[in-house]
Amino acid sequence: MRKSSDKVVVTGGAGFIGSHLVDALFQLDEVEIVVIDNLHRGRLANLSGHLTDPRIRIVNGDVRDYATVADAMRGASLVYHLAAQSTVMGAARDIDYTFTTNVAGTFNVLKAAAEARVARLVFSSSREVYGEPVCVPVDETHPLMSINSYGASKVAGEALCRAFTRERGIATSILRLANVFGPRDFGRVIPRWIELASTGHDLVVYGGNQIIDFIWVADVVAALLKAGAADGALPPMNVASGTGTKILDLARRVTLIAGGSSKVTVMPRRSIEVTRFIGDPARLTQLLGLAPPPDPLANLTALVRPLAVA
Repeated sequence: MRKSSDKVVVTGGAGFIGSHLVDALFQLDEVEIVVIDNLHRGRLANLSGHLTDPRIRIVNGDVRDYATVADAMRGASLVYHLAAQSTVMGAARDIDYTFTTNVAGTFNVLKAAAEARVARLVFSSSREVYGEPVCVPVDETHPLMSINSYGASKVAGEALCRAFTRERGIATSILRLANVFGPRDFGRVIPRWIELASTGHDLVVYGGNQIIDFIWVADVVAALLKAGAADGALPPMNVASGTGTKILDLARRVTLIAGGSSKVTVMPRRSIEVTRFIGDPARLTQLLGLAPPPDPLANLTALVRPLAVA
């Protein structure tokens, strides 16, 4: 890992993945952490265990504000850039926020990091950059053919990372995350279905034919830490389980764990959503030494509250 004296900046550090990363960074002795988060999706409660720790500085600010970002970067050696409009449907509802945050905001973070002579920046990209894959499993040489504004914004972010590496010399690592799940998430399919099934409500599946690659948040954090500690250049890398889960099977598994009688209703698919993705995790294993678990949904049980019986 990094030296204990390092200053690490985490954009989006109060969010779902970001807060779990901050938890892991606190396992390092005397590391200084600066979190930048506009609390659009992030929550200070996610960092409640660290709020009084002198090793952390929390900036309630926006990556779209260059002055805020530049101030936070001073003296940093490592940046994890996770701040983003991070859902497909949310991006479609507000494309202006998506562009200004995911593209212009990423430019600000890279520019400020370069000006501060940060050694390495780890960029959280997404499997959405691939769009509807030509074949599965998808390796990192697959063309980037995003089909929605969220994926397109991440393609642009990756291009900016490559440009700053060439032009300004900052080492960037691009991690293309599959569908991450775990505690503190909300609004995405797994936490939404868990809430419904745990309260006895029915689940709605749009399409029903989707096959998705899910990965536990702790596995993603492990990849982020490894990428941040790497020496030299790293190519873009899938952070995926390599296992496809049928979306209908996921819905049934959630209802079964909840122990209720929730029904699963199938509605027409939404055109901006990818219907099939299984990531090839070979680079993840070869370059970072991380092997995904045999059952990517093994931790699902820990998230579901069994339906109370009156």
